[in-house]
Amino acid sequence: MSHVIGLTGQSGAGKTTVSRIFEENGFSVINCDEIAKICTQDGSECNKKLAQVFPGCFDEKLSLDRKAISKIIFSDKNMLKKFDDIVYPFITQLIMDKIDELSTTSEFILLDAPTLFESGTDKLCFVKIAVVADFEKMLDRITLRDKIDKELAKKRFASQLSCDFFKKNCDYVIYNNGKLSDTVSDALKVIRIIKEDINGKEKKT
Repeated sequence: MSHVIGLTGQSGAGKTTVSRIFEENGFSVINCDEIAKICTQDGSECNKKLAQVFPGCFDEKLSLDRKAISKIIFSDKNMLKKFDDIVYPFITQLIMDKIDELSTTSEFILLDAPTLFESGTDKLCFVKIAVVADFEKMLDRITLRDKIDKELAKKRFASQLSCDFFKKNCDYVIYNNGKLSDTVSDALKVIRIIKEDINGKEKKT
């Protein structure tokens, strides 16, 4: 039996770093950003539906202009909801297909999902983990990583669930503010606790 672990948090918190630590310790990782890219690849069924609502963000090949659509959805919550309502069902189905595929060989599956709660995929998870960091650190990370200005980055943060929400609604919190060694240490502690908890429950059944 496979156990799905949800990993989430705001942009720039360091989920990729933490998911890599989990992968190095026996977890199969599903990267939901990569799943989203598959859903929105050129000419996809998802893009066909998106193009009806965001026609200016697509060319004749139904190729998505990610920067153009980001400016729209991160500035208007109503448009963000329309985007989410179209995209999430496609993403969720691919995630469930991937979980089924991995469950034949993997005991532990990590769902690296920035929008774990918004998409409803938190319901698939045995436990949920939040990765958090100071706002300025996250801001610096995503402006550098995504090559966007700070104003657009702040709009992105405003469209996301808050750090406090993740702390309140997740079972574990990993802080990623300082040295990598500290983040690794915290992640390893969570991994150990999760595996001990799962093994303990399995022995009782």
